This record gives sequence, C-alpha cells and structure tokens, in this order.
Amino acid sequence: MKTQAFVLPQKSTRRWKRQLGAVAISLPLVWIAQWHVRGLFSQPEVALVLGGATEREEFAVQFASEHPEIDVWVSSGSNPEYAEWVFETAQIPPERFKLDYRAVDTVTNFTTLVDDLHREGIDSVYLITSDYHMRRAVVIAEIILGSRGIHFKPVTVPSNQPPEPLSQSVRDGIRSILWVLTGKNGSEFVRHFSAQSPEGMLATQQPEVQPTIDDIYK
Repeated sequence: MKTQAFVLPQKSTRRWKRQLGAVAISLPLVWIAQWHVRGLFSQPEVALVLGGATEREEFAVQFASEHPEIDVWVSSGSNPEYAEWVFETAQIPPERFKLDYRAVDTVTNFTTLVDDLHREGIDSVYLITSDYHMRRAVVIAEIILGSRGIHFKPVTVPSNQPPEPLSQSVRDGIRSILWVLTGKNGSEFVRHFSAQSPEGMLATQQPEVQPTIDDIYK
C-alpha cells in the first residue's frame, strides 16, 4: 500500500504565509513599543549635553543645580577653562561634571561616549541640546544609544533659530546605522567624496583654515 504525502490546500498555504508575514512584521513593532514604554519609566542618571553652543552648557548648569542627583557629561563643548568656570561659578563640584572633547560632530557626540556610559552601567540619560538641533540628536540617539540599551529623555534648550533641514537628520541617521554595523561613522566617506568634487579639489589648493565650533556642528 502506497503512502500519499500530505499536501496543504493552496488556500491554506497562502493563509499560512500571510500569518507568518504578519508575525514577522509585528514582532519588531512589539519590541520597539515595549522599549519606548520602558524608557518612559526609566530614571536618568546623567545629563548628556551636546556641545556647539555655549547656552547649552549654561542651561546644563542650571539643570544640574535643580537636579543634584544628576551628573553632567558635556561632549565637545566650550574650551575647558570656560566650561570649568561656568560649573564652578554655579558651585557644581568637579566630580559631578565630565568634559569630553573627542567628538567632532553630532554623530561622534554619541559614538565617543556611548560605550563609556554602558561600562558605567548607565541605562538612561537626559539628552540636552538646542531646540533646532534636537530632531537630529533624537534620530542619532535612538540608533546609537539604543544599540547599547540606553534610554534617553530629550530636554530642549530654547533658541531663536529655525529647525535644521530634515536631510541632516536622514544623513546622520544613515551614518549612525553604519557605525552600529561596522564601527565606522561615515565621516571618512564624506571627506573622501568631498575631496573628489570640484569644490573639494579647489579647497585643497587653498590655505587650510581651522573650523569654528559653528562649522563643526553644521
């Protein structure tokens, strides 16, 4: 007696594939949702201040005074002499603030410090930057801080400047994903292709000009 193989009806096969596809789509969405819910109840231990404007540090000093349980980490802000003077004038002791100058742009504000935060067991931070800069900072933070399981709560510094172009958030979001996947933030490629452009080739023939802090954080 021959044994016949069991074959699912074509309609059942299509239904099973649709259900499997729905599960594959919903699982990441469920994970993202629970991640954000957990972030709402997390208690930040550090205020991460993105350099680029002195008012951010001045705001951070006031914030630290109002939240004595919070330490402040400033990424590539004002020169050390001025920054230390601002904190000391507000009577914030040196053990409560950390000045780091490894970052050269917004993406590296995060890549240079995220592993330090992770090593110290910090799983939630306040993210302090200017209102016009916050959209880009949030995009980067979602990717880079999220890759180390660190939640964040945005705290905006008011300004009179218009929001940055959306293209800057998209660009730095791509660079952030590249960093998570490869450990490189894409600045090497930006410099390479800029040098190959007619404007870049012309620039190499001009005397070198040191960038200002405003140039760095564009």
